[in-house]
Amino acid sequence: MTEQPVISCKNVWKIFGSDPEKYLSNMPEGHSFDQIRADGYIAGVKDVSIDVSKGEMLVIMGLSGSGKSTLVRCFSRLHEITGGTIEVEGQDIMSLSEKELIELRRNKMGMVFQSFGLLPHRTVLENVAFPLEMRGQDVHTRRARALEVVKLVGLEGREEYFPRELSGGQQQRVGIARSLAIEPDIWFLDEPFSALDPLIRREMQDEFLRLQAMLNKTIVFITHDFDEALRLADRIAIMKDGAVEQCDTPDQIVLNPATEYVRKFTEEIDKARVVRARVLADPSAKPEGEAVDGNATVQSLARLLVNDKRKTIPVSEDGKSLGGLDRQAALDILLGSE
Repeated sequence: MTEQPVISCKNVWKIFGSDPEKYLSNMPEGHSFDQIRADGYIAGVKDVSIDVSKGEMLVIMGLSGSGKSTLVRCFSRLHEITGGTIEVEGQDIMSLSEKELIELRRNKMGMVFQSFGLLPHRTVLENVAFPLEMRGQDVHTRRARALEVVKLVGLEGREEYFPRELSGGQQQRVGIARSLAIEPDIWFLDEPFSALDPLIRREMQDEFLRLQAMLNKTIVFITHDFDEALRLADRIAIMKDGAVEQCDTPDQIVLNPATEYVRKFTEEIDKARVVRARVLADPSAKPEGEAVDGNATVQSLARLLVNDKRKTIPVSEDGKSLGGLDRQAALDILLGSE
């Protein structure tokens, strides 16, 4: 039996305009984004169906105005959808009362945005404890939890600093710690690292991957940076004009782009540093000899691929055989096909 998705989004529309519900109910099938705009409406989200599994990191990306932030705000009902359904852990969130919705957000969801939103007159510890204070927890309980997550994000020793005394990367860590303080099952992050310089951004990505390995949250992460998406994602959803053009693993996105728009996104990407051996493994092949790790990228196997004379190379992961890797196919990705 397949595990129920944590978030299930079916045929969701978010249309902005004077009477969006009436417009959607009368809209001709197949109406394009530009046709909708010509009618005086904007399709922020256009007929999107997508599921997010427990413990998955789904990265939603696209250019400015593609609908990625609007879609995530629909997931948490910060936007009321115009059509379709959204379920969180099997519950239709559109049917929730305002009180039930607040409880869902307080107890199940953590949110981190590009602007850190720290309270300037409160210390690091007080900022992190703030959502617990809003929840009504006593001062000793919330202080203990705040100290725990401050240590988790690497800010131990700076508990009594004020935001103005921190670097941009440290401020972002406070924002992440604050969202983690409530122990959310679902974590929404809207371009959290885009305001940081490249070196700090890379460090924050490393920190984020470390936290996810420890905590195994269900994460929806928004970015416009394809390199960041490739580095972080279990799956990537690429959006354009409110619609999802393709949702797949990073390997499949770069190997098999579904549309011309997705192909343009991927054409400058070095496929060898994205595609992993397990994706190229043929389960029916039974080659002999030493196996390579299924999680290894083609780039990391470059020396072996050039020097190894075997036509098919065994691939395994966690002690389990995944089949055989066609050496020539991997070399074509590494060096380009003739």
